[in-house]
Order: sequence, then structure tokens, then C-alpha cells
Amino acid sequence: MKRVVYIVLIVLVLSAACVRRDQASLDHEKGYSSVAQQEIVFPARAKTVSVDGVDFLQSQAPVGKFGGTLTTSIIGEGPKTFNPFNTKDATSSTLSELMYDGLVTTDAQTGDTIPKLARGFEIHGNDYIIYLRRGIKWSDGAPITADDVVFTWKNIILDGFGNTSTRDSIVVDGKLPVVRKIDDYTVVFTTPQPFAPFLRSLAAPIAPKHVFEPAVNKGKEYFETFFSTNANPKDFVTSGAFKIARYVPAQRVVYERNPDYYVINTENQKLPYLDKVVYMIVGDLNNEVLKFEGKEIDLINLKGANVARFKKRERGGDFVVYNLGADTGTLYLSMNLNNRTNDGKPYVNPVKQAWFQDKNFRQAVDLALDRQNMIFNIANGLAEPLFTPESLNSIYLNKDLPSYERDEEKSRELLRASGFSWDDKGRLVDRQGNRVEFDLYTNAGNTEREAIGVMVKQDLEDLGMKVNFKPVEFNSLVNKLVGTLDWDMVIMGLTGSPLEPNGGKNVWLSDGTLHLFNMRPEKDKNSKRLDWEVRLDELFRRGALATNFNDRKRCYDEYQAIVYEQKPMIYIYSPIRIFAIRNKFGNIFPSPLGGIIYNLEEIFCK
Repeated sequence: MKRVVYIVLIVLVLSAACVRRDQASLDHEKGYSSVAQQEIVFPARAKTVSVDGVDFLQSQAPVGKFGGTLTTSIIGEGPKTFNPFNTKDATSSTLSELMYDGLVTTDAQTGDTIPKLARGFEIHGNDYIIYLRRGIKWSDGAPITADDVVFTWKNIILDGFGNTSTRDSIVVDGKLPVVRKIDDYTVVFTTPQPFAPFLRSLAAPIAPKHVFEPAVNKGKEYFETFFSTNANPKDFVTSGAFKIARYVPAQRVVYERNPDYYVINTENQKLPYLDKVVYMIVGDLNNEVLKFEGKEIDLINLKGANVARFKKRERGGDFVVYNLGADTGTLYLSMNLNNRTNDGKPYVNPVKQAWFQDKNFRQAVDLALDRQNMIFNIANGLAEPLFTPESLNSIYLNKDLPSYERDEEKSRELLRASGFSWDDKGRLVDRQGNRVEFDLYTNAGNTEREAIGVMVKQDLEDLGMKVNFKPVEFNSLVNKLVGTLDWDMVIMGLTGSPLEPNGGKNVWLSDGTLHLFNMRPEKDKNSKRLDWEVRLDELFRRGALATNFNDRKRCYDEYQAIVYEQKPMIYIYSPIRIFAIRNKFGNIFPSPLGGIIYNLEEIFCK
């Protein structure tokens, strides 16, 4: 049965002058114009069909034409690796995971966990029985079997090779799941206890054992360099719809069709339809707009003032604009709370440590931020203020936490309560007379975050603080955040899932690999935790073990309430995701969960 979703695009026509406005002025200047509803008809869910002994996944989307290229873009310097198990940034994850499928995936319309490399699955208590598709192959012709699955999970993920985020998210009371082979096409995972998020974690990529095992045998240090951006494209053996054909640093990544992919259409022809998918590497958001206007790319995520302009040009143009609702990720400002030392040297200036560890100081910073002004000037009104770590479309969002406006006077009251004062020049000083001055970082090239940084600097300088705003190259910033720990404040973003908070476990666990605001180096994992960090650890443990939705939601409501109170990460706003894509493509089924091109194998040039 087909499912129908209506997507309504609301265009807000706003002035883009970068000055602070009061709410009455904002309301007066906003203009709203409704755009006609667009009916999106989604095909029935793909199903398994056996043809000549092969368990294909059959797409139910309309049959398209073979050939053509889809060109999209990525912001920044490009990928850091093509190894899907080593990725530590969204760009590298997107580009590497395009080549490797997982056992399961998420239905982009319903959010259900559905089979992918797996033909099916069963859950019996703590046992997850996975039935693999028979007869499907890696891109070099080798069969995909249970040996690949067991190797991937046992020898890469569970043994802690590469990025350990997946491993960290499935630890239960300090114990990991066990994986074993039943036969060539059956695998059983056993968790220490019933574990609600586990099935969804099986979406992790599966590696070809015959390719990855030699690298694993050489150790973790070697594995960190395996399938780097210098790798020969001919060496990649993949299971996905596309395989890397060429990488030109700082310019583009070109993927070519996998001719032996296991997904077919209703005429039993092997997908994908497209011959190539190209990711152009653009330096910043402004350059991306120019590339789209110059017809060099086919897809763009529109920001701010560009939305109204593109919507006006849609009529008679060669593209369609879609509104996918609130972003599933989060934008935030965070302070470095780390109070530990390395060989006697503090990671953070002790004077600044005292400020950042003061809850009143963090709350004062939060109340000083003019979110409405940022939304007005940067997002052009196409966003909503955000106050919690769960996105606005999360099924676990704590809706009892109230929103609030900028309150400079309340900020000053909180600072006074912690002994801060102002000198005769209006500069903020602490009780020892130290002027409040610090560095604020974000990743250079992301013009939205850079604009937020400029406005945060203005808001905090209204309180007498001196803010040194420093956009830096992404790799250098990551090294500061999780390597040297040499940073004060940062504006960053995290991807997320509106369906499962446990995916962010490594951000909130006190020893998590992305516990950025209070990182614990490997040799310092047992250092004293703050009381509320201890509670967050417990809530995420309980939330993962609870099998009833209401019990889980109570845990995740409390974690949001703690973050809301303590402000280790201060959330800014949630943009509305609006995309434009050329109308020359068929089988485009926009989805708030999947985006625009989540079904690349089904998309075709008309």
C-alpha cells in the first residue's frame, strides 16, 4: 500500500540587516506566504525476492532509466579517510559509508528498522538472529557471508579498531555483546541484557574480511592509515551501490556504479540507475550557492536569505524546493570544563577553569545569547530556538522544559552572585580582579557557524567579556577538542537521530569519546566525575536497558533536564532543512528522516 505525505513549505520573507531587533519589531517585519502543498507519494517498502538462488532486495519504486550523473557537494576541505571504521567527521562518514552497507537500515518514512544486507532478523530475549541474503557478492565477486559479519563485529568494532563510537554505544554494564556464526548465512548476536537500541546499531557497515583482515592483523596504528585518502580506488572492495572511482583532493570525489549490487527493480534489473555520483568539495556555503546557480551541482541545502530567493526562482526554473522540517542535528556552544593536568601542566588555564566550572557563569552566558536575533539575521527566520540536546523532531524531546528570551539583567545577577564585577570601563572581572577574556572557536568555512560566532561575541561583549573569535581549519579544531584539549569555548554541531538518544551516548557518558566539554584522556578515565555527570552515566545505562518506551522516555527526559540546568552545552537554534534539487531526477521522495537522496540506488535521470 502506498503512503502519502504532504510537505508544506512556509517561506518567511525577512530583512537580512545584521542588527539586534526586539520581538515586536521582528513580528512586524516578518512576512509569511504559503506555498502550495506538494504531494509526495512514497512507494511500498522494498522486499526480498529470490532469483536464480540469489536473495535480491527488490525496490518497489517506479522503473527508471539507466545512465547519467548526480552531482552534489560537501563543505570544507574534503574527507580525512575512506575507511568507514575510522571516520571522526560527518564528511568522511558520508563518503565512506556510501560504499558499505549494514545489516539493517532505517525506513526513511516510518523510522522502522528494516533489513538491508540481512534478509531478515528475529529477536529472542537477548539473542538477535540475523539471516543474511544468499548469493549476494562484494564488488570483486567474492560472496558476502557470515564470516564477514563476525569479523567486522568481533575483530574491528568490538576489539576497538578505528573510531570506537559504535562500540561505546553498545556497552552494557561494562560488557559487550557476543557474536557467533551459526552457518554461512546465519549470525547470532547476544547482548548481556535486553538492550533496546541494539538492533538499530546493526546498521554499522560490514567489511569484506579478505580485504580488511590483513590490515587488522598489522595492529591499530596501521589500521588508522588503512584506506586513507591516498588509497588506490582499485583497491576498494565494497557492498554498496557505488564504489569510489577517483578522488581529486580539494576538488571532487567521483563514485561509479557497482554493476553487481544486490538491489533490483521490479523488472529484475540490477540497480543503481545512475552511472556516477560526484561530490564536489566547495570551500564554504557561499561558494556552494554559486556552484548550484552555475549548474555545477544538482542539489543544495539552502540557508537563510537564499530560501526566499530560490523559492521565487523555482517557478520556471529547473529545480524543486523541499522543506524537510526541523534539522535532526544540533548547534551548540560549549565551554571547556576540564580540570585535570598532563605531567603537572593544566589542560586549561586555571583562571578560566574557575569561570567555566561555575554554573552561574555558564547560565549567564546562556541567558546573554539572543537566539531570536540569530534566527532573524542568520537563518532568516527559518529556525526555532533550541534549549535541549534532543532535536525538535525527536520522539524523546522533553517538552516540559520552557523556552526563554535573552535576559541581560539576569545574566548580570548570576555573575554578581559568583563574585564577578565590572571595572570603571565596564569590563567584567572576577573576584581576583582577572579580566574575563577567552577564545571562541568554530570551524572555518562554515559560514553559518562563523556568523553565529560573530553574534555570540557581540552578545557576550555586552556583558563586558572580551571574546577572541577564531575560526580555524576543521582538523586543527578537532585536535584541540579531543587531542590537546587546548580550547576555551567552541561553536559546533552534532548529527543526531530523532528516534534513538543512545546514539549520542558517547557525548554524554563521562568517559565517552565525544564528551567534549570534559574530556578524559585514555590514561585519565577514572578521574573524579561531577555529580551530574555520574547521574548522566546512570540515566543512559537505564535508558538503554529499559524496553518500554515510557520508561525510556523518563530517563531521557531527566538527562535533558540536567543539561538544561547545568549548561555543559548551550544549544542555539534548530534550522529548518530546505533543499533544492534539479527536476531532471526521478524517484525523489523527500523525507524528514532520510533527507533527499537517501535512496541513491533508485534515483535516475529522466
